[in-house]
Amino acid sequence: MFRKLALVAVPFIWFGTVAAISFMEAPLKFQAPGVTIPLGLGIGRLVFFALNKMELVLAAVFLLSLFGNRSVGKAATTIFAIIALILCVETLWLLPVLDVRAEEVINGTAEPFSKMHFIYIALDAVKLILLFVLGTVTARRFLVRD
Repeated sequence: MFRKLALVAVPFIWFGTVAAISFMEAPLKFQAPGVTIPLGLGIGRLVFFALNKMELVLAAVFLLSLFGNRSVGKAATTIFAIIALILCVETLWLLPVLDVRAEEVINGTAEPFSKMHFIYIALDAVKLILLFVLGTVTARRFLVRD
C-alpha cells in the first residue's frame, strides 16, 4: 500500500517543490527591496543546493517504490528514467557550473547573466512537465485499478 501511495504522491510532491522554488521563489527574490544580485545569488545557491538534495531523496523514494512493483507499467518507468537523467545532469554538471559562476558574480569577476541559467530553466521546465505526467500516469494506474 505504501509503495502505491509513494508512486502516486511523490511525483506531485516533487512537482510542487520544483514549481515553487524554480519558477516562483527564484525570480521573485530579485524583486524584493534591497536584494542585490550578489545577495540573491548567495540565497539562491543555498536554496538550490537544498532543492537538489530534496529532489535526490524524492527520486530515491520513487525508485525504491518501483522495486517489486511490476504493475507500474513501462510508460511510468520510462518517464521516471528521463526525469532521473535530467536530475543527474543537473546534479553532476549544471549545478556545479552554476555554483562556480554564482561565486564569480558574487566576487565581482563575472557578469550576472549566463546562458547556463537558461539551460537549467529549460531542463526544469521539461522535468516539471514530466513529473506531472508521471503523477497522472501512476494515479490512473493505481487509482482506477483499486
